[in-house]
Amino acid sequence: MSKIIVNTDLAPAAVGTYSQGVAVNGTYFFSGQIGIDAKTQQLVEGFGPQLKEVMKNIDGLLTSQGLKREDIVKTSIFLTDLNNFGAVNEAYIEYFKAPYPARSTVEVPKLPKGALVEIEVIAAK
Repeated sequence: MSKIIVNTDLAPAAVGTYSQGVAVNGTYFFSGQIGIDAKTQQLVEGFGPQLKEVMKNIDGLLTSQGLKREDIVKTSIFLTDLNNFGAVNEAYIEYFKAPYPARSTVEVPKLPKGALVEIEVIAAK
């Protein structure tokens, strides 16, 4: 098994001891993205702006590997307030086209750096 480690400045640097992503046999496992601006490395404020930044960061990871949104097969979403579930659905309609990737969403008490949303994705070529 050969692993490729993803390292790009098109998404925020890791805030811990992990890789931005790892690819194995054409499947890309990207670490969870929070609403950190990739240029400033600072968390943006508010749920809506954070969600937009998360999607932008995911796009950066995908682009760095020659992937597109359509290559995403699974997302995992972590929310500190499940009342934001509707806003996530609205963002999905803008971000993805049917058929949508598989998805799970859970409410968690806290996220790194005080983020309100985190999304991780798996993509395949």
